[in-house]
Amino acid sequence: SNPFEVKVNRQKFDILGRKTKNDVGLPGVSRSKAIKKRNQTLLKEYKEREKTNVFKDKRFGEYNTKITPEEKMIRRFTLERQQNYGKKNIYNLNEDEELTHYGQSLAEIEKLNDIVDSDSDTEERGTLSAELTAAHFGGGGGLLRKKVSSEQQDEEEEKPKSRKELIEEMIAKSKQEKQERQTRRESALELTEKLDKDWKEIQTLIARKTPKSERKDKEVEKPKPDEYDMIVRELGFEMKAKPSERLKTEEELAKEEQARLQKLEADRLRRMRGIDEEANKKRPSHMSADDLADGFILDKDDRRLLSYKDGKINIENEEEEGEDEEEEGEEEKEEGEEGDNENEEESQEESASEDEDDATDGHSDLESDLESEGEAAENKEEEKDKTNENESQNVEKLDAKREAAKSELPYTFAVPESYETFKSLLAGRTIEQQLIILERIQKCNHPSLAVGNKAKLEKLFGFLLEYIGELATLDLPELRTIDKLVLPLYNLCQMFPEAASDSIRFILRDAAHDLEEVIEVKGRATLPGLDTLIYLKIVSLLFPTSDFWHPVVTPAFMYMSQLLTKCRITTLQDVVKGLFICCLFLEYVSLSRRFVPELINFLLGVLHISLPKSQAQGYTVVHPFTPVGKNLELLLVCDKEDLKSWEKQNVPLSIVTRLKEASRTEINHTRLSCLALCFDLIKKCAALYESLPSFHEIMHPVRILLTKHMPVNEYPEKMQEWYHSALKELENKVKHYTPLVCEKKKPVPLKQYTPKIVKVLEFGRKQAGSKKEQERKQLIQRHKRELKGAIREIRKDNQYLARMQLSEIMERDAARKRKVKELLGSLATQEGEWKAMKRKKWKN
Repeated sequence: SNPFEVKVNRQKFDILGRKTKNDVGLPGVSRSKAIKKRNQTLLKEYKEREKTNVFKDKRFGEYNTKITPEEKMIRRFTLERQQNYGKKNIYNLNEDEELTHYGQSLAEIEKLNDIVDSDSDTEERGTLSAELTAAHFGGGGGLLRKKVSSEQQDEEEEKPKSRKELIEEMIAKSKQEKQERQTRRESALELTEKLDKDWKEIQTLIARKTPKSERKDKEVEKPKPDEYDMIVRELGFEMKAKPSERLKTEEELAKEEQARLQKLEADRLRRMRGIDEEANKKRPSHMSADDLADGFILDKDDRRLLSYKDGKINIENEEEEGEDEEEEGEEEKEEGEEGDNENEEESQEESASEDEDDATDGHSDLESDLESEGEAAENKEEEKDKTNENESQNVEKLDAKREAAKSELPYTFAVPESYETFKSLLAGRTIEQQLIILERIQKCNHPSLAVGNKAKLEKLFGFLLEYIGELATLDLPELRTIDKLVLPLYNLCQMFPEAASDSIRFILRDAAHDLEEVIEVKGRATLPGLDTLIYLKIVSLLFPTSDFWHPVVTPAFMYMSQLLTKCRITTLQDVVKGLFICCLFLEYVSLSRRFVPELINFLLGVLHISLPKSQAQGYTVVHPFTPVGKNLELLLVCDKEDLKSWEKQNVPLSIVTRLKEASRTEINHTRLSCLALCFDLIKKCAALYESLPSFHEIMHPVRILLTKHMPVNEYPEKMQEWYHSALKELENKVKHYTPLVCEKKKPVPLKQYTPKIVKVLEFGRKQAGSKKEQERKQLIQRHKRELKGAIREIRKDNQYLARMQLSEIMERDAARKRKVKELLGSLATQEGEWKAMKRKKWKN
């Protein structure tokens, strides 16, 4: 009806055929309808939210038989605490929680019903006297009234006591009560002490020894301790964790080791020079009673050392000290002690003679003096003899100590500046001594101790490599010494990897250049010496061989492959060297499983030179081996006795230098050992390369040679076992081939010239591909619209409830203000009436 509440929804353009909805809106009417609807529904629910007209048992788990009563009680208690935890209204700041302590409300505890007395008495704690209670809680009359008997009540009423007198009387009574309590406690303590003394006196009379049979019964009756008690006791006696010391750094450890070695070297040098440390130690000399102390010096400690044992002076200790001094060669002190002993003997003799002379004449003093002078002269001669003997013994002992100190190794070494000094340092030493020298050089010259030590130790690595090569080139190579020297070499390599790799690469580069020069000049080359082979072995020990590329291992790998392909095999020594290189190849590729064709070709050639010339047909041999020539049949053994007497043994590397002096039987045995080693290497190669797809094609020449050309029946039984195991390893491998198939591809369709029809939709409408997509978009749009409407309604409901709550609060506040105003008005009228009555009284 109100025209101002009408809203007209105008459109910018009128479209023909389109039906318009909600052209005219009535927001006031719709708002009143919504409020009316909420008054009938939402307001009704809000007012009846805590009211029920039906009795429901809402106790948790009341009718659930699966829950135990204890669980029900615990769960109910937690639910009750949860309900009382939060505030009922977040806007009401005046609402407070009821705090509890051990189930009691703090509001009740704060009333201070139980006031504890200030005295620290445990007997009557918390109790108050009647006077104190009356004074504090009995009203004003308690302070102005005294508790008296019924007879004197009338007299007391006439003479009331003042407040000060009552308080003083109350304080006196409390002190008197405290004193009485103290006396009672002291008397109780005295009685308990007396009772304990009496009990101790009686206990000795009561105590008696129980017989063994009864003790056993009692012991059997004792229950065993529980496991829990045992664990608790163990934990009680368990050691507590203590903080450990800090781990020392590498520099600190190096400094400590250097200091230790320097101290040991100083001791060794002192022993070598014959200076005895114990002889320099000062011991207090013996002082007799006749000493006048003319040479008394404050700096010296001339007091005598006394030792006690079992409460008595230990005299044996002095005698032992005297013997030690004789051994150490302290002649002056010995003479002093002996002289003192003689003086004591003389004094004893003189005292005895004096006792005798008392009975006789007084002229006997002269005779006793003469006798004592003669005895002193004889004692001096004996002393000289003894001192000479002691001196000779001490000199012999010192000479023995000097020789022992000279034979010992020094504890500190400087890093040698040249190879000659390094070689002279190790010359004539045993393997153990050489290792100790190298270890002490590293410890005394650690890089963290000085600036130039790093460069010196890097040079030491080169010197050690050169020394190992020199040991390998001897007529009788010291392979055991080389094996022991690899450990310090490895330690230096770990400390300085760059310098170590440079040193070894330099050696490999020189060896490769020498090989190329020999091939250019002569056209053919021989396998290198034992030193180069040992260097190749050291490379595998110092550096990782499984890397795809390594600055040291890769050049060594290439150099070994050149040795197996370019060096001619002319002697049995060359065969041994070549088999050693094959073993190194297998060691290098054991982890990476890299294929080495030179290894397979060389093993095929070794089998080829073990056959007679007549059977060397039907297969191909690769360089350095030739199908025809004078160096064939290097491993062929025709002597049947040597075949029978052969036993399987490892081929030592040192045999390379000893083959020239060996007999024919030893040479034949070496040939057979090389052939057995070849079979073993073929077996290892088959196990290593079995995963290759071309394994059978690679091993095909080796298999043909083993099956068709090898004279197996002529070999010993052990050799035949090695042969059959290698052949079995080759033949047991299954061929793994996958047929070649063309790659499957999706066929490309031919281009067609049919027009592509695209549906053109009306402007403004949302385009979609198919009917399903259109329906899906419509559903999404409807869902969005409904969601927005629901959010809007929820927001309006919350606003309505907030208005209702605010109106309730305002009504409560208005009622409270009204009641307060009424109370204040009644009090004001009461006060006015009282004042009027008072004025009237004063007037009267």
